[in-house]
Amino acid sequence: MQTAAEIQFAEAIRAVEDPATSPEERAEMLMEIAMGLQIKPKSPAQLRDAVTLYQRALAELPESAILLKARIRARMGTALQTIPDGGTDALRQACECYESVLPILYQQGKPEEAAEVELNLGLATQGLASQGAARIQDAIQCHHRALRVFTKEAYPQEFAVLHNNLAIAYLSIPVTDERGKMREAMAVQSFEEVLKVINLIDHPSEYAMIQNNLGNALQYASSSHALENNLRALEAYDEALKVRNPRDTPVEYANTIANKANVLRNLPADTKTGVGQSVREQAVELYREAIALFEQFGLHDRSELLSASIAEIEQEHEHSGEGKVIH
Repeated sequence: MQTAAEIQFAEAIRAVEDPATSPEERAEMLMEIAMGLQIKPKSPAQLRDAVTLYQRALAELPESAILLKARIRARMGTALQTIPDGGTDALRQACECYESVLPILYQQGKPEEAAEVELNLGLATQGLASQGAARIQDAIQCHHRALRVFTKEAYPQEFAVLHNNLAIAYLSIPVTDERGKMREAMAVQSFEEVLKVINLIDHPSEYAMIQNNLGNALQYASSSHALENNLRALEAYDEALKVRNPRDTPVEYANTIANKANVLRNLPADTKTGVGQSVREQAVELYREAIALFEQFGLHDRSELLSASIAEIEQEHEHSGEGKVIH
């Protein structure tokens, strides 16, 4: 029995065979159906079907339909980019789509169209860079070009996405010199820029994600102000925990409390956090809570890392003559 998606795909192919419609109408119909397949796809096959429909739409059009071809090829790039098992090949094909249409969109399209393609090209390039198949600096340049259009005032959502992407890109570059420290500072600044346009009430999940990421950026920054950064990181994690909880978002909650525990274990032993426990005791307590949640969801690698952290804390205490941390 055919699924609804398979029926929709077959109907799209039949529709383009109607001689009463023009090539442009057939192409636009195929593009719209393909875009529909991309909304909450139930399998990678639906995204591959969308790519097939975009290719069929392009084949329908005469060479003179330059702008429409560019728009369809840009949409095809988004389908390729989101195929979960597509690997580097799909990402490379997506980048080729984006790069081929950018000159046309800059010349004939709307500024927002070109900026959206720059954003997607930046994301696809970041994906390739994480696999050693592209330069992260090229992704950063794409995001900055998109920010010329997607300003904080006019396009707050896109502005936030771009700054989040930029921060992640900055942090992915190894810190090997003074410029590395500057990139870390720029990552923190980008996360803070995002927090100017999203808030706890209207965008709770995004707010929690950015606060968590900000905490990580502050915690691992190679700065001479380590204590100040760590205390700021604790504040960021506590903000994230206003949204993340063990009932509604258990894995995200576990990630954040584990990150918070990492900060606590690295604070000076006499640091006051207003909880009534030593920072080491607080860290162990949070680690144990996170381990229980990771085990519950089968994330054994993460729980093993945290168990090793607890063992290290207890070993440090034994060597210092303080005995084991209270469980």
